[in-house]
Amino acid sequence: MGLLQKTAIGIAGLILCAMPAAAATAPIEICTGHIVYPFMDGRLLGHLPYGDASPFDLVAAPPGFGIGENCLIQRAAAIDLTRLLNAANAVPEVANQLRGVSCHRSISRQRAVFCGQVGPGRRFATPGQRAQFVAPPGFSEHSTGYTIDFGIRPALNCFDVDPCIASTAAGRWLAAHAREYGFEMSFYWHNKQGVTWEPWHWRWVGTSPSAPGAVPARAIFARARTTFAANPAVIDASAPWPQQPAKPATSPILPTPPGHVEIPPGVFPPPPPKP
Repeated sequence: MGLLQKTAIGIAGLILCAMPAAAATAPIEICTGHIVYPFMDGRLLGHLPYGDASPFDLVAAPPGFGIGENCLIQRAAAIDLTRLLNAANAVPEVANQLRGVSCHRSISRQRAVFCGQVGPGRRFATPGQRAQFVAPPGFSEHSTGYTIDFGIRPALNCFDVDPCIASTAAGRWLAAHAREYGFEMSFYWHNKQGVTWEPWHWRWVGTSPSAPGAVPARAIFARARTTFAANPAVIDASAPWPQQPAKPATSPILPTPPGHVEIPPGVFPPPPPKP
């Protein structure tokens, strides 16, 4: 091998070695004065990147659903949300309790929500601490318009966006039935994405690939669903083995004990050991 060939191979090797490092160290000023470096896979502080929904694709959620904000969601998701709420309202233990704490949030709105509590004298000193609870701007599923943070009213001593929703009748109903209406829990207990457990946070992907509006939704969440699958997840009847269709939990929350419903395995953390 000649000197020229060896030199060319050496330069190529240096370039290949440098490329991942450059990709991993491209800085982003996520909040004023706060520089963050993305992971090599494109995630930022554990969160995947998402674009903003077109305002022409968003519609208002069913009347009375939103809490304290104008709840806008994708048109196809709104149809299934209406079906979900109608089904929940037919169960006495959860009737009229499910509400929308947060629906579509634009990237600019997400920046205000995220950065408003980051910095000296604020709740979180660094973006990394804040990202354990809220996605950075440009990396939130909410910006797609397909995601809803559910809450319950009356609150029953369970604050919004708190894991305690998992222990309520309404939260357990969601865990058992939301996938029947195309919604899946993005960040389950000990999820592989490394995001805090969020049993209130559900993204819509449609009940099947052929459901109206499911194609664009599934395209947006393709990477998340492939690499960091939801649980409970929408599993298609045509999915190859071992992803067999999930058996829907069709039993109502009645009769005993009140609030009991079949929960898919692995969704919630195990109960603490008895003293």
